[in-house]
Amino acid sequence: MRTSLRDAVAMSAAVLAPFLMGLALVPLRTSLSHTNLALLLVVVVVAVSALGNRFAGALAALSAVAWFDFFHTEPYQSFHIQDRADAETAVLLLFVGLAVSQLSARARVLRRAAVSDAQHLERLHAVSRLVRSGRCSADELVERIREDLIEVLDLRGCRFVRGSGPVDGPPPRLEPDGSLRVEGWIWDLDRQGWPDGETELWAVAHGRCHGVFVMTPVPGVAPASPEARLVAVDLAGLAALALSGQKDLAQP
Repeated sequence: MRTSLRDAVAMSAAVLAPFLMGLALVPLRTSLSHTNLALLLVVVVVAVSALGNRFAGALAALSAVAWFDFFHTEPYQSFHIQDRADAETAVLLLFVGLAVSQLSARARVLRRAAVSDAQHLERLHAVSRLVRSGRCSADELVERIREDLIEVLDLRGCRFVRGSGPVDGPPPRLEPDGSLRVEGWIWDLDRQGWPDGETELWAVAHGRCHGVFVMTPVPGVAPASPEARLVAVDLAGLAALALSGQKDLAQP
């Protein structure tokens, strides 16, 4: 599994940020209640969770509890709590920090999904406009869709072969519903990932296959979302329409 630079920075911040906040609040520990000090540390947990992933958020919550104990409970500069109320505050800080970190990470995932869906929709609209306008040849449109498929499905490569598949034997094939068909196997694409080798995506229009996009996934990379796979199927359908001479997708 590849770790992004952003997630790596978030993991570092999960350890350092609560420490720095706890240290900065030391002059205020006699004037602020322990509850307020804990809430300020929760703010740091939220910030780390928004920057990174749920693991960074959980680590930040644990770090916040540790430095709250070290800097703001007696005996100071010790990972030991004498007062029962302080112990309860530390436990609540842990639970609140964990809960908030998971919610923040989930919000980040949903935000990414919304942005990705908007980008996929724009791709479909752009290709649809090209098909309607007739400003480019079928070959040019197929090349544009081939490049789009590489980005939408995060592929290592993709080539287009005219004619009705299969190209060589019965390789895995992406179905119109976004599932993967593998001869002789029940294949769960979301859990098992892409199979080894090439995968076909047929360009079908009016019940006829006009060509095959032969896709090469990147080994070890998680498959694209079901929504992205459906976009890929629609893009292949637009290629088939162009190849069949159908310029108008629908009449207004």
